[in-house]
Amino acid sequence: MQYQSQAVSKLYFMAAIGLFIGQILFGVILGLQYVIGDFLFPEIPFNVARMVHTNLLIVWLLFGFMGAAYFMVPEEAETELFSPKLAIALFWIFLIAGALTIVGYLAVPYATLANITGNDLLPTMGREFLEQPTITKIGIVIVALGFLFNISMTVLKGRKTAISMVLLLGLWGLAIFFLFSFYNPENLVLDKMYWWWVVHLWVEGVWELILGAILAFVLIKMTGVDREVIEKWLYVIIAMSLITGIIGTGHHFYWIGMPEYWQWWGSIFSALEPIPFFMMVIFAFNMVNRRRREHPNKAAMLWAIGTPVMAFLGAGVWGFMHTLAPVNYYTHGTQITAAHGHMAFYGAYVMVVLAIISYAMPLLRGRAAANSNKSQVLEMWSFWLMTVSMVFITLFLTGAGILQTYLQRVSENPQPFMVVQEKIALFYWMREVAGVIFLIGLILYVMSFFIGGEEEAIA
Repeated sequence: MQYQSQAVSKLYFMAAIGLFIGQILFGVILGLQYVIGDFLFPEIPFNVARMVHTNLLIVWLLFGFMGAAYFMVPEEAETELFSPKLAIALFWIFLIAGALTIVGYLAVPYATLANITGNDLLPTMGREFLEQPTITKIGIVIVALGFLFNISMTVLKGRKTAISMVLLLGLWGLAIFFLFSFYNPENLVLDKMYWWWVVHLWVEGVWELILGAILAFVLIKMTGVDREVIEKWLYVIIAMSLITGIIGTGHHFYWIGMPEYWQWWGSIFSALEPIPFFMMVIFAFNMVNRRRREHPNKAAMLWAIGTPVMAFLGAGVWGFMHTLAPVNYYTHGTQITAAHGHMAFYGAYVMVVLAIISYAMPLLRGRAAANSNKSQVLEMWSFWLMTVSMVFITLFLTGAGILQTYLQRVSENPQPFMVVQEKIALFYWMREVAGVIFLIGLILYVMSFFIGGEEEAIA
C-alpha cells in the first residue's frame, strides 16, 4: 500500500464480506423453502427472504465497488484521496441505511413498511430488485453523489489513466441509471421499460466497465505487463460491452408491449453480448502468459483468472442459451433464467470483488505482498468450493428449467405450474446441497484472513 488514504477501503471490504455471508444464508433459506414450502413461515415468508437475498447482493457488491475505487484511484492518480473523512462518513450512512432497510423487510409487512416510510408521497416501492423504501433510495443517491464527488476530485487532481477513467465512467453510469428507479409511471409498459433501464443497463452495461477496470488494475499489479498493452485491451472490451449491452436491452422488451422491431434488435445484439466476455478471457490469459513477475499472491491471481472464465460461461453462454426471441418465447420466467442469473452474477461481479479484496487486504493489513502460504491454500480451497458449487447450482437449475419448459409449455398436454414444480423438486434438493457447499466455501474464504504464518514478499 502506497497511500495512507487507501486504508478507508478496508471498512468497505469488511462490510461487503459480512453482507455477502448474509446474502448466502438467505439463499440457503430460499432453497429450502422451494422444497419445504412452510419452512420458517410465517416468520420469514418466501417473498421477504427473496427480497433480502437479492437486495443484499446488490448492496454488498456496491460496497465492494466503492472499496475497490477507494483502493485503486489513489494509486492510479498517484495522490491521496480527496477526503478520507467523507469516505468514512458515507460508509456509516450507507451501512446503517442498508441494515435498517433489511430489518424493515424482516420486521414489518411490506405494505406497512411502505406506509411508514412515506411511499405515498413519492411511490417507488414494489418493483423487483428496487423494493427499497423511497427514503432508502434517497439515501443511496446521497451516498453515491458524495462518493462520486470524492473519487472524481481525486482523479482530477492527480494522474489520469485509462483504468481510472473507465472506472469513473462505470460508477457515474451506475449512479445516473439508478435515478430511473424514482420514476414509477402508472402505464405498466413504460414502468417495465424504465425498470430495465436500471436493472439491465447496470448489470449488462455500466457494471461491466467497473468489472473491466478492476480486472485490468489487478492484472497490471500482478503480472507487470506494460500498462499500454492492458489499456488497449480494456478500451476494446468496454466498447464491445457498451455497444452490445445498451442495444441488447431489447431482449427484455419482447413481451412488455414495446414495438415488434425489438425482437430483431434485441435478438441480434444480445446474441453478440458473449463476445466482450470471451475477449476478457483471452485478455486475462494472455496477460498472465506475458507476465514479467511471479507475484506471491497466488490466491488473488486465481480469482482474477477465474473471473472472465465464469463471467463468459454465466453471462455469455447461459445468457445466449435463452436470449433469442423464438427460444425466450418458451423459456421466459423459468428456472433457466435463474440458472443464468446465478452464474452470471457470481462470475462477473462476485469474483472480481473477491479478486480485488484478495489482492488489497494483505497490503491494507501491513503485509509485504500476500498472506502466508497456509492462508492462501485455504483461500484457494474456498475458490474451488464456491466456484464448483456455483457450476452445479447452475446445472441443476438448468435441468429444472428445461424440464419445466417442456412439461409446462411445449408438451402436447401442458401441465399446471404447481404440478410441474413437484416433478422438478429433485433438482431443487440438489441445488440446495450445492448451496450449502457454497456457504462452506465462503466460510473458508473468511477464515483464510485469520490464518497466520510467514507472509510473502514480492519475488
